[in-house]
Amino acid sequence: MPDTLAEPSLVPLDRIVAAREVIRGRLHETPTATSAYLSDRIGAPVRLKLELFQKTGSFKPRGVLNRLANMTEAERQRGLVTLSAGNHAQAVAWAARQYGVRATVVMPTRATKAKVDATRGYGGDVLLTDADLLATALELQRDRNLTLVHPFDCPFVIAGQGTLGLELLDQVPDVDTVLVGVGGGGLIAGVAAAVKAVKPNARVVGIEPVGAAGMTESLRRGEPARLERLDTIADGLAAPFAGRLNYLHVRELVDDMVLVTDDDIVAAIPVLMERCKIVPEPAGAAAVAALLSGKFVPKPGDTIVAVVSGGNIDQARLKQLL
Repeated sequence: MPDTLAEPSLVPLDRIVAAREVIRGRLHETPTATSAYLSDRIGAPVRLKLELFQKTGSFKPRGVLNRLANMTEAERQRGLVTLSAGNHAQAVAWAARQYGVRATVVMPTRATKAKVDATRGYGGDVLLTDADLLATALELQRDRNLTLVHPFDCPFVIAGQGTLGLELLDQVPDVDTVLVGVGGGGLIAGVAAAVKAVKPNARVVGIEPVGAAGMTESLRRGEPARLERLDTIADGLAAPFAGRLNYLHVRELVDDMVLVTDDDIVAAIPVLMERCKIVPEPAGAAAVAALLSGKFVPKPGDTIVAVVSGGNIDQARLKQLL
């Protein structure tokens, strides 16, 4: 099956339900926890969707497993290629091992050492480059006849990420607003598709770093945008471009986009460590940063679910931030 659709269209609920069956028993159903401290501080009930406890430390394996399940055996056996700053890289390497196939992962030379090491540890063949990641991956795909696993602009990946939305709806059926960090847009596209299909009146709000606001810029331009410069500590949200399918989902389904600064994100991490007993990476802390900084203000009485999307941060990086 194709990695992207010829004409972009919204991923329907039945695709997300099917993806849930694909990943059932192969990935964790991550918990949603109540935070009395955050609830008191924000003035509204706050729940945390703890996706940092997922296999490989982020939400990414949901979409990757669904993508691989929807390939032909011949596509898988040719070997996989992808591009990533880290979390998707680990997920592809891990999933490739589950299927007994090879994965080549193009990563930026600035990638966090812990994420590079983990990707190699899962069996991925890592290529570090200062060149354009997508162009490099596409060149490898052509030269080596590999199968591309796009990190976000793919209906199967979006459907897989949407399983997180179905889980949080089961866990917090009275949710009013879901806050989701946004990079390329795979997670928010899937979550929005799931949430809006099941509970249309619930709000879905995207959170982006000021220094990597690709989806916000895309909405401003009216088309998917490419950023010339990225400047954020949240490498998991530092996608240089927005996917066209992801942009479509955000345009049609997401209620608002909110920008946070790196300082907001850094301030949220020790709060989550000390009060909630979790250690998120910067990208994983973005949704909570929007609440703590006041950049997102919930309506009175709203029940909020903030997605903590990942926890892949090494000790050196954590000490540097704190």
